[in-house]
Amino acid sequence: MTDLSKACLRLPGCTSAQENRDTVFCQMRRAMDMIHYTVKEGILDSSSQSSQSSAAGETCVSTVPSQEDWDAYKTLSAAMRRFEEGLEMTRLTMLGPTYREKLTADLEVITERVQDFTDSAYTSHEHRESILLLCDRVKLELNQLLRIGLSMEKLGEGAGSGENEELDEALKSMTKVLGELRLQLQVSALEQAAELMEDRGEEREIQGSLKNAALSADIHRIKDKSLRFHEHMEHVQEICKLMRHIAPTDALQITARYAEINIQVYGPQVVVAANTLCLHPNSKIAKENLEVFMEMWNGLVNDARTLAKDVARAAKEKPPEKQVYMSLPRRGKHGTTQKPLKPAKLDSEEQAKIAKTGLEMKMITSEMDAETEKWMENASAEENNDIVKRAKNMSSMAFSMYQFTRGEGTLKTTQDLFTQAEYFAEEANRLYKVVRQFSYQVPQGVHKKELLEFLDKVPTYVQQLQFTVKSSTVGKAATFTKVDHVIQETKNLMNVISKVVTTCFVCATKVGHAQSHPGHANLFSKIPFQDQL
Repeated sequence: MTDLSKACLRLPGCTSAQENRDTVFCQMRRAMDMIHYTVKEGILDSSSQSSQSSAAGETCVSTVPSQEDWDAYKTLSAAMRRFEEGLEMTRLTMLGPTYREKLTADLEVITERVQDFTDSAYTSHEHRESILLLCDRVKLELNQLLRIGLSMEKLGEGAGSGENEELDEALKSMTKVLGELRLQLQVSALEQAAELMEDRGEEREIQGSLKNAALSADIHRIKDKSLRFHEHMEHVQEICKLMRHIAPTDALQITARYAEINIQVYGPQVVVAANTLCLHPNSKIAKENLEVFMEMWNGLVNDARTLAKDVARAAKEKPPEKQVYMSLPRRGKHGTTQKPLKPAKLDSEEQAKIAKTGLEMKMITSEMDAETEKWMENASAEENNDIVKRAKNMSSMAFSMYQFTRGEGTLKTTQDLFTQAEYFAEEANRLYKVVRQFSYQVPQGVHKKELLEFLDKVPTYVQQLQFTVKSSTVGKAATFTKVDHVIQETKNLMNVISKVVTTCFVCATKVGHAQSHPGHANLFSKIPFQDQL
């Protein structure tokens, strides 16, 4: 900042020096906004947004971080993971109409994301052909899967083991082709990253020629060198985008996204600083200013190289084995555990039973996610509506419990599951209080009656879940029974919560016109947090 301020003071009226300074100030505000966003749990005051936008003017279009900056579902890796989850759900749903549409839509998203690879000018012709061929194979496999689903739907209960075996074979074939596509995309992206790691000499030559052109004050020459630098910058930015697509973890995806943003923001400023030096070739301050931005650029490129290495390492690692289920520890004196217990593996029948219940809970979770999306899409609904916020929290917790049934996710032991179930019950109580407040604003009628009928069931299911969680167990068989009951009670509670959220949306939609009339309460207004306690 000192060098930037010096350049503006020593070179008054130089628009390029001012642009360098304003860009850095803009990014500082953006970083502060990100801290504010994190502290406020994703809620930004509209007043602060408007004041910042007006203060920034045209130099900083948006200092407020956008949702796309960290939205994991914008990546190809997440889209493929969602598609695979849909495939697994078909074992339970037998490819019902809803899931046929979902699989088709998810594949369209994958195809759209793949275009970032095929449209890239740096993707080799061989890789592009292989990717397109595998995409066509995935579409063919999905068509085969949908055909089997339609056939089973027509047969209904008459579908026998032959149809089920055909469905299993189609799912295996689809999973295999999808794995081949993922591998081909990784190879294509990592090959581009390898080129970046090897071209250190060319990069130094590009920067050196740009600096020499600026010192020579040759406008035509600096335009030519600037164009070459921009091409190099776009290549690095393209690599970061592809790394984000293939990164297997959320942390690497976020790192790749911000590496791409920083290159997009600071890369052009190197050329701007070079133009400043071209206009003032004898200025020591202008020369130091260019050197500062070149040093920053080198740091960003090194970050991109490190990112590529981390993604390559993570892509080569085998996925972690599914966690085995731990029995509850026996309590020793003073609440300590005398000996660490060995993990107790579930047999195939137990695993299948829990997995089936988990899949049913996942279906309910998906339905509630769809309902909360309706609230967010409604133009009059606030983004921080408490009902939506609580419902999303519960959906997230239910999803982690579903992952536990598959031996995945952050819940590693049965004790983790029981603790999560306690939090789930507490969140259900909070949602119950929020919806109860909401119901007072709903006029009498059929919809309010239906809402109260569903709402009155919530405390009962909450108590049942809490009672199940607090029950003591001894031995593996009892622990498994408790796990099964906890998952079942969570599913039941999630089911009634989903109906409550759906009915809330119906109530708000049916009487939403009342908001425009005096004397009517705003059904979408946020209920004060203290009223929930």
